[in-house]
Amino acid sequence: MTARAAGQREASTPHGIIVRKIPFAFDEGIEPIWNPAQPEWSHMVNGASLTMPYLEPFLIRTMREAMALVDDPGLKEDARGFIGQEGQHFQNHRRYNEMLKARGYPELAEVEDEMEADYIRFQKKSLRWRLAYTAGFETMTVGLTEWLITNRRAFFADADPSVTSLVLWHMVEETEHKTAAFDLYQAAFGDYWPRVWGVFCGSLHVIKCSRKAYILMLERDGRWRNGRSRLRVWRRAADMLWNVGKVLVGSMMPGHHPSRVSDPAWVRQWADAYAGLPENHIPLLDTRDPEIPARFA
Repeated sequence: MTARAAGQREASTPHGIIVRKIPFAFDEGIEPIWNPAQPEWSHMVNGASLTMPYLEPFLIRTMREAMALVDDPGLKEDARGFIGQEGQHFQNHRRYNEMLKARGYPELAEVEDEMEADYIRFQKKSLRWRLAYTAGFETMTVGLTEWLITNRRAFFADADPSVTSLVLWHMVEETEHKTAAFDLYQAAFGDYWPRVWGVFCGSLHVIKCSRKAYILMLERDGRWRNGRSRLRVWRRAADMLWNVGKVLVGSMMPGHHPSRVSDPAWVRQWADAYAGLPENHIPLLDTRDPEIPARFA
């Protein structure tokens, strides 16, 4: 479908995406191994966090450029909500990542340099390629949200509340804007096979960068050469790939739309609880409660 054809459709209804400006405070009291019972998992999440200040500005630039190809006010409003939420995400992750480097992992700057070079190179590709990458990565976050929230007890019980709250807030908002990149791609281009390629490219590239970062941290800790430690990494990675992979496969089917993937009830509970907080309040979850309910300290 071309942008011209998309402009002839009935205007879409915006999703009312809320941009929450949450000033997470990451100080020297946070340990890089923020879940003492699961050091490998801590670094796997740290590795994902490291990608955000490079990935998300690229997604934002792509969405902003693609907005010029469509006239639908609903799509444009969703794209602006997407841009606003992603902007808040990468700024908070950047502060957290700076803390990680300062607390014993300065070598992470090398991985950051590689990611920066990747996204400079990607920026030279066609807008169709970049928007397919964006929609593809956002597809992965749909599955990732369900996996993390469904397993929040196993992944975050007794963990640092700031890191836990950062991750789960991010996932809630990924769910809220899950249709924005897909809908914009469909309206601007709509080609099936480039979209499918974007699912592979966007997902695998970010996984590769995250993996490089967490291996570096595990090596620094002396854990990567430990057989039991590496087995725990492989098990968690396999669990993620199995659960998220099911969503990715479904997203490649003709006629797929992200809105057809149901959201965990906890997402709405979190949003409702946050709506009752004062402005600029940090929504810290209680990780001592084994259920990690959607209510804040």
